[in-house]
Amino acid sequence: MTAFSTEGQSDPTVQPVPAAVVEQVDAADVTLSNPKLAVISLGSNLGNRLETIQGAVDALEDTPGLRVKAVSPVYETEPWGVTPGSQPSYFNAVVIVKTTLPPSSLLERGQAIEEAFDRVREERWGPRTIDVDIVSYSDVVSDDPLLTLPHPRARERAFVLAPWHDVDPEAQLPGAGAVAGLLDGVGREGVLPRPDLELRLPE
Repeated sequence: MTAFSTEGQSDPTVQPVPAAVVEQVDAADVTLSNPKLAVISLGSNLGNRLETIQGAVDALEDTPGLRVKAVSPVYETEPWGVTPGSQPSYFNAVVIVKTTLPPSSLLERGQAIEEAFDRVREERWGPRTIDVDIVSYSDVVSDDPLLTLPHPRARERAFVLAPWHDVDPEAQLPGAGAVAGLLDGVGREGVLPRPDLELRLPE
């Protein structure tokens, strides 16, 4: 995990992952044959939001053929696409993983994690205990209606771009360009860093 900066100033509340943990994660990668890098967005606005997101991170790490490489800082954001104040605010984070799973299997795993945390799909933009979205998978660009890659609205969402930029300042959104430039374009309004909260990188 890389410390992020705001207007050129490093945020001291975001600490690098200890080298020993990085080495342990890298060592685990030898079990993966030709892994691909994927970016996953997590969000929750019901229940114990931080605990649920941490549970989703842990569940991803427990997935055969997948290793969690980085976990972003936590952001608090207003719900997307609904009347302000009509729902609780979200906690959002981004996870970078290495995986040998194909995109379709990674999608199935994400949906299984949502179901495990009692995600209810009754309305579009409705509140949810956990939202697990594949933002990008390697450099794949696909308009498959079951899984469009990269996520078709990622370029518009500061709650995805900001935490992603924190853990990978040089990141590129396939077909759209640098995450840093996209974030500059949409701005950070309504996306509040929560340095008092922290997600653990699985050990």
